[in-house]
Amino acid sequence: MPTDPAAPRAPVAAGPGAPWDAARAFALVSDDVVRRYDVAGPRYTSYPTVPEWSADFGADEYGGALAEAGAGAPDTPLSLYVHLPFCRELCAYCGCNVVVGRDAAYVARYLDAVDRELALAAERLGRRRRLCQVHLGGGTPTFLDEVQLARLWEAITRSFTPEPGAEIALEAHPAVTRNEQLDLLARLGFNRLSMGVQDLDPTVQEAVRRRQDVERIRGLLEHAREVGFTGVNFDLIYGLPHQTPESWRRTLEKVVEMRPDRLAIYSFAYVPEVRPHQRRLSAEAIPFGMARMELLRGAHEVLGGAGYAAIGMDHFAVPSDDLSRAAADGTLTRNFMGYVSAAAPEIVAFGITGISDVGGVYAQGHRGLGPWFQAIEEGRLPTSRGLRLTPDDHRRRRIIADLMCRFEADLGEGGEDAFAEELEDLARPDLAPLVDVRGARLSLTPLGHLFVRNVAMVFDAHLRVRQREGGRAAFSRTV
Repeated sequence: MPTDPAAPRAPVAAGPGAPWDAARAFALVSDDVVRRYDVAGPRYTSYPTVPEWSADFGADEYGGALAEAGAGAPDTPLSLYVHLPFCRELCAYCGCNVVVGRDAAYVARYLDAVDRELALAAERLGRRRRLCQVHLGGGTPTFLDEVQLARLWEAITRSFTPEPGAEIALEAHPAVTRNEQLDLLARLGFNRLSMGVQDLDPTVQEAVRRRQDVERIRGLLEHAREVGFTGVNFDLIYGLPHQTPESWRRTLEKVVEMRPDRLAIYSFAYVPEVRPHQRRLSAEAIPFGMARMELLRGAHEVLGGAGYAAIGMDHFAVPSDDLSRAAADGTLTRNFMGYVSAAAPEIVAFGITGISDVGGVYAQGHRGLGPWFQAIEEGRLPTSRGLRLTPDDHRRRRIIADLMCRFEADLGEGGEDAFAEELEDLARPDLAPLVDVRGARLSLTPLGHLFVRNVAMVFDAHLRVRQREGGRAAFSRTV
């Protein structure tokens, strides 16, 4: 099995741009700077990105990759992800694949199918069944009641074995999550919780159809800690309709009072051409460009002032959190779940649209419930598309991962020749302010930290081909 160059490795020596000074970086931002760098681009939770994957890659190819991964490293633990798409209602900003308002019988059918899918993958993995990380995402995993959550955990542990000390996490919508669910999950061994808070301003909540109150969120956080959850994350989104620097700062200050262990501060991905339900939002009320950068500046000021460390391009964590330690020692990694500290180099995913990264391939499950159910009921892995990475893909993936996680990269032996075109691009007047180049070693400048996606795009060979051929993909904006 090919070695994964994006796996955790020794940190690259700090370049001239480190340590990062957020205040210095934001002082360099102007309307002209934002106009220059505000383009559509990938977030690079994978490389190559999903638009480059092929529908010709199917169940046989994915099954072969699982067998290869199982035979090559039977004692190496995996990460496991289960997509639970169910939600009570569709939030207007949502970019996830969700199923709204299904009854208990339909959920039961879905869980039965996940159980079969787990067994199909485990059979091909052979003896490689150990897990160092489990993550339930959605949708809204806490849409499931206690019986259904226990049923799912039974299915996972029938086919796989979490290691002692494994990170076992789930996402939760505070408005639909109950203490009784957290009690059960803690007994099952769950130790991390990620709550989708997004924003606490009533006007913003009404606009995006995400209504929840501070006291409920606070109560869930406190209860989670009481029953044994050792890490709680809040997801927030900046760039939502009607957000202002003042309202956003009030949200951040309320969050700081609750003191979650870490925060993911995501830029709103407004892509109505891909997510038609986003057309309900008033485009005039959405902050773009410099207005959005001011919101990000506010997050750094409030969270940095409260003692949170900035991690990667959009995460924050208290110094004692695993994410802060991983950033400090150079082992921070990035995958489909964002920035992570405990992930294995390979991920197996289940449920509709689940994305696996294993055996040198990416493989994604069917998006539609119909074909996904049909494949599993016929005894086939429900793979809709995927890609086997080439040696060049692996090399570029490692460079992009280093830029995204450590804001520096070493192009490796022969890198100056192999990436001559990319280095020439980085010397252009528009990109030169973002990166300091010294031979084959790159270090992002303070401004480059804010526009790391723009630098990463230079090393995206597939994107270069797409642009040269006049093609396009619906990526979110880099600002």
